[in-house]
Amino acid sequence: MYRHFFKRFFDIVLSFFGIVVFALPMIIIAIAVRCDSKGPALFKTQRVGKNCKPFKFYKFRSMRTDAPKDVAPRLLKSEDYITKVGAFLRKTSLDELPQLFCIFVGSMSIIGPRPAGLSEEDLISAREKYNANGVRPGLTGLAQVNGRDVLASNVEKKAWFDGEYCKKITFAKDTKIFFKTIGQVFKSEGIVEGDAVLKDGENNADNENDTASDQSDNSSEENT
Repeated sequence: MYRHFFKRFFDIVLSFFGIVVFALPMIIIAIAVRCDSKGPALFKTQRVGKNCKPFKFYKFRSMRTDAPKDVAPRLLKSEDYITKVGAFLRKTSLDELPQLFCIFVGSMSIIGPRPAGLSEEDLISAREKYNANGVRPGLTGLAQVNGRDVLASNVEKKAWFDGEYCKKITFAKDTKIFFKTIGQVFKSEGIVEGDAVLKDGENNADNENDTASDQSDNSSEENT
């Protein structure tokens, strides 16, 4: 009942409340982004939604307009393009606020796997293996509270966390992820940019054979 009705109900109520509460801050952020660098306040692109259907995805623009388009952050030396205001927005996660509108219209959920870029075929494929493509993508999720950017380059493990979340979606699990995310945002935990993500990816590639055993050992803890 929660997964098929109340989860969407809470998404609508909470996203509407968030839009009202953050309306003025979003206007201020939009002005700051426009004053800091040339270009629109919003970054608009397409991401992979429920059942792998593309949807319109919005963030506050945190990089210059000459940054490569539709490239996953883990594959981009983003520090070469991030603006001054953008660095602050990314550190505080305020760049994600426009996704409240995506949640309200039903393209996203508050809790779920983070929406993959259309070019992230490896992540999409891995999520398919773990049955994690059949739910609405989220503003935050189980993978985010277990690593965030630090985990981004380990596609297999990230997809595994997403699959574990999708196995049994409950109000208790969503509530725990929601409040844990708030704590991480205030502490700016798990945020890594550019070369650090790429180097982390290289390290993860060397240790990929250990992923399955690590996942098995941690599964009981991460799903409580």
